[in-house]
Amino acid sequence: MRAVVVIFPGSNRERDVCAALARATGYEPLRVWHRDGALPPSDLIVLPGGFAYGDYLRCGAIAAHSPIMRDVRDQAAKGTPVLGICNGFQILTEAGLLPGALLPNRSLRFTCRDVHLRVENDQTIFTCGYEAGQTIRVAVAHHDGNYTADPETLDRLEARGLVAFRYCGPQGESVEEANFNGSARAIAGVFNETRTVLGLMPHPENVSDPQLGGTDGQAFFDGLASALQ
Repeated sequence: MRAVVVIFPGSNRERDVCAALARATGYEPLRVWHRDGALPPSDLIVLPGGFAYGDYLRCGAIAAHSPIMRDVRDQAAKGTPVLGICNGFQILTEAGLLPGALLPNRSLRFTCRDVHLRVENDQTIFTCGYEAGQTIRVAVAHHDGNYTADPETLDRLEARGLVAFRYCGPQGESVEEANFNGSARAIAGVFNETRTVLGLMPHPENVSDPQLGGTDGQAFFDGLASALQ
């Protein structure tokens, strides 16, 4: 599997996601600078976490207009899988590749800690390493992770199985305190209509090695590598 990781000024999680992908595939992903005009041939495009352009204007708003994003849109339209994690999720919504928007956390504070997610749909290339209903522990590190969309869009996401993950309690239970950032319907990640683009606010790459304190995230990358090999 050939993966490409796009780096923007302010990205800071590219090494983490590259390491997780390398563990899953045996190959180091190619890193591409955001000002490049075109992407090399690839099986997966990743927009990593960070603070692209310092999160000025809105998180991801400037990065969504970087030169490389024209080709990201073109490749996504052709069916190349695209994964956006945290800041990458924000960029994908600003670029119109995913519905909705990411607003400031309801606490109005940056939050960095472990949380629990419930896998909502395991019938995709991104989630096939898990089982539907499974609870996993992953890390979050964001200020603007409050997913929002109009009621019609939220209903469509639910009806078409486009909700990937939800914030939950340790046993998978839906509890208000688990939805720490106030996301609509506790949504932590969503797919596009073809389920080939995923935006995910938490960081599976940060729980992909025992030395990082957990391995729940490695199944995400292992499943993705298996689906795309």
